[in-house]
Amino acid sequence: MSPTRRVTLSAAAAALLMPGAAAAATQSFDAFLEGVRAEARRQGVSAATVSRALTGIRANDRVLELDRRQPEFTQTWEQYRDARLSQTRIDAGRRAFADNRATLEAVQGRFKVSPRVVVAIWGLETNYGGFTGNFSVVESLATLAWDGRRSAYFRNELLAALKILDAGHVAPDRMKGSWAGAMGHPQFMPSNFERLAVDMDGDGRRDIWDNRADALGSIGNYLARSGWREEELWGREVVLPAGFNPDDARRDNTKPLREWVRMGVRRPDGSALPALDMEAAIILPGGAGGQAFAVYHNFNVIRRYNPSNFYALAVGLLSDRVA
Repeated sequence: MSPTRRVTLSAAAAALLMPGAAAAATQSFDAFLEGVRAEARRQGVSAATVSRALTGIRANDRVLELDRRQPEFTQTWEQYRDARLSQTRIDAGRRAFADNRATLEAVQGRFKVSPRVVVAIWGLETNYGGFTGNFSVVESLATLAWDGRRSAYFRNELLAALKILDAGHVAPDRMKGSWAGAMGHPQFMPSNFERLAVDMDGDGRRDIWDNRADALGSIGNYLARSGWREEELWGREVVLPAGFNPDDARRDNTKPLREWVRMGVRRPDGSALPALDMEAAIILPGGAGGQAFAVYHNFNVIRRYNPSNFYALAVGLLSDRVA
């Protein structure tokens, strides 16, 4: 793309960038890219990588549309749960677990993280690698960094993506992901890749796009670095005693599990929970009268991957079913 030619947006994208929309770009896309080129070179990215990655990209109208029109989260817990814990996903998870058992055991040995939780995150993020995204990560991040709504965040991610390319972990045409720049089987943002992706098979590259060992090892490393405790569960479904105060069901209201047992919290079949000193909280994702869960430290570790109670519960429940 000629550095002097301005990008022409479609009418739909241009409308999204009118003054009435959220903070819009204040310079042409080409001028923005010139600034990125200069900054990337200052940060040590080679001229060849900068040229190869940024030449010919454009502001992606579809990325802008998706960013502007993210739907409000309106699913109930039951809708969210049932959509993600289908028998099809569970069966596929069992196959994925069996097919990758040796790799998962190696991940467990190195990072001390439960293989079933690694598989469950893999399943929720990309359907066990079935769909990892088809947007150019560099183009998406450049579009979002230029746009202006969250420019500082996405500019940092774009520069991180260029460093990944410069290190040779993936070719530019294979650096695909979501419209927001989440990449590969684990759906890592580039800055998370820099910190947390691993070369599990020792080939000198951290390839979370086409190398399952690296992808699964990177999920394991993410959880390990977030504080995973190998000897503990994530949590479990429970039943609450009559008269239980729903206001006590909060993730920040932790007590030793034995204290919840003393209050009458039991397993779904009515049998006793172990009276342990392990800290636990009670959460009611569907509100009073719905399912109840006792959640432990590892539940909060899963939330480091995605800060949603629904997500962490779905991962935990799927992990219980895939192995």
